[in-house]
Amino acid sequence: MTAIARNIDRRSDIAARVAAIDWAQATADLDAQGCAVLKGLLSPDECAALAALYPDDKNFRSRIVMGSHGFGRGEYKYFAYPLPELIAQLRPALYARLCGVANRWNETMGIDVRYPSRHEAFLKRCHDAGQTRPTPLLLQYGEGDYNCLHQDLYGEHVFPLQVAILLSEPGRDFEGGEFVLTEQRPRMQSRPEVVPLRQGDAVAFAVHHRPVQGTRGLYRVNLRHGVSRVRSGHRHTVGVIFHDAK
Repeated sequence: MTAIARNIDRRSDIAARVAAIDWAQATADLDAQGCAVLKGLLSPDECAALAALYPDDKNFRSRIVMGSHGFGRGEYKYFAYPLPELIAQLRPALYARLCGVANRWNETMGIDVRYPSRHEAFLKRCHDAGQTRPTPLLLQYGEGDYNCLHQDLYGEHVFPLQVAILLSEPGRDFEGGEFVLTEQRPRMQSRPEVVPLRQGDAVAFAVHHRPVQGTRGLYRVNLRHGVSRVRSGHRHTVGVIFHDAK
């Protein structure tokens, strides 16, 4: 980890910053749209420090070139344990605010799984089932790169929400590269949602499915997310996934 990253980590009070988010509005947005913008979650210096980790492979457990797997164009790396302190603070703080939504959604959809209030307890559930590899990741896009619509499912135990944080500034560092969410509704055409983000903004969104209240009652919709083509420049994003992988 670089010296700037260590200094940023020491100055971060992530728990207080996460607590200061308007979670009533974020919850309402998640229920209505399947996503919610968390503005200004990270500072520009924190964004730069995280993006600067990308070239140093000792921070990561694996590198994925998207074009080699049909995932799109660009690449990403999964962080290794121990996670960078900034990510290690963000993961449990965000989880604690999202687990109530996750439990309510599962109850509404008739899914028996419930999530403990502490992320540490949920990770133990994952690890006991053989899901021991960390899933937070750092993504890097250049001109012409994109990420196909997908779902981040890594094993039996899946937390139904995740967070992506934009580390680059649109209009300065890159053009294009919008975060895109699609919702597949039963017997209806898919609904797209383009989420505008600035540097340091995060988007919380449904990993797989969520409940929707229709005119004839509740039904379940399926969601996928991706990134549109980067038209110029370079774009970095951190993905905070709460379940680990097999």
